[in-house]
Amino acid sequence: MARVLAIETSCDETAASIVEDGHLVLSDVVATQIDIHCKYGGVVPELASRNHIVNIIPVVEEALEHAQCTWSDIDAIAVTRGPGLVGALLVGLQMAKSLAYAHGLPLIPVHHLAGHLHAVYLHKPDETRPVGPAYPHVAMAVSGGHTALYRVTAPGEVVQLSNTRDDAAGEAFDKVARMLGLGYPGGPIVEKIARNGDPQAYRFTLPRFKDGGFDFSFSGLKTAVLTAIKKYEGDTALPQGQDQADLVASFQDAAVRQLVDRTVQAARSEGVQDVVLAGGVACNGALRTAMRTALKEHGIELHVPPPRWCTDNAAMIAGTAGSEAARRVGSGGQEDDRRINAIGAWRLDQ
Repeated sequence: MARVLAIETSCDETAASIVEDGHLVLSDVVATQIDIHCKYGGVVPELASRNHIVNIIPVVEEALEHAQCTWSDIDAIAVTRGPGLVGALLVGLQMAKSLAYAHGLPLIPVHHLAGHLHAVYLHKPDETRPVGPAYPHVAMAVSGGHTALYRVTAPGEVVQLSNTRDDAAGEAFDKVARMLGLGYPGGPIVEKIARNGDPQAYRFTLPRFKDGGFDFSFSGLKTAVLTAIKKYEGDTALPQGQDQADLVASFQDAAVRQLVDRTVQAARSEGVQDVVLAGGVACNGALRTAMRTALKEHGIELHVPPPRWCTDNAAMIAGTAGSEAARRVGSGGQEDDRRINAIGAWRLDQ
């Protein structure tokens, strides 16, 4: 399957992309809704769906224009089926179904997290094709809605090793930023402020589970930050200046330590030589550096997509659909089935 046009609308990004042979990105268009949702401190599902409707046709047209393609150059339509906000997913699904029907093209449903794990193989025409991790390897998907570890045994063969027991890592970053009145999205703001802070100013401990698993938990860390904030006098008082930077840096350090700790444990337990780090939180520079350093100590190599393909995008969906092996993971229905519906909550290995 040579050229796939994909649509991604799982949350608040309206995206379309054309990818050739599962890895060569010919176009990658994303319409963000950050300015719309920032006043609410997070994504409002109804607003996300409405704005997808407004953006979807211009974004698809722009993807075709950037790739210098016409519909006769497209071999299939791919779309994110889930997981995500159901209303948002339905906008992309209905657009993809319509395009597939109108142009007589196959329709390929794709799991959003399968896309994130495939992003490490993508490249632009002027870039060298990534070598990619060896099989088997461990992959972490870490974002605002997901924090999980997977064993990827072979192309298209994935087993979930762990999950978060409460908040996802990216959700914790957003909530801490909201507590401190820093704005949305919280991840980039927290990372920027943390550069000027002392990560040892507050000693936040890592959660431990009696079963000794690789699961994650961020609710306790979030509560510990809230407790630290409440120590400031007054109902509306918040830490400022260096106090704020120290608290933010300590929070980020604890979140990163947990992500790195669990990933290293899982990689060593599974006996792999490669780890993939994917998802929006993978943009965090402190996490990238700490993860690479910790894995290197055990002779394990880290593979991370460029930041542009860590956040939600359609290139990863088109790439997954264009890779015959990768798209076997969680399509949740036969290809070209116009009756497929959105799946809001969906394990990758189901």
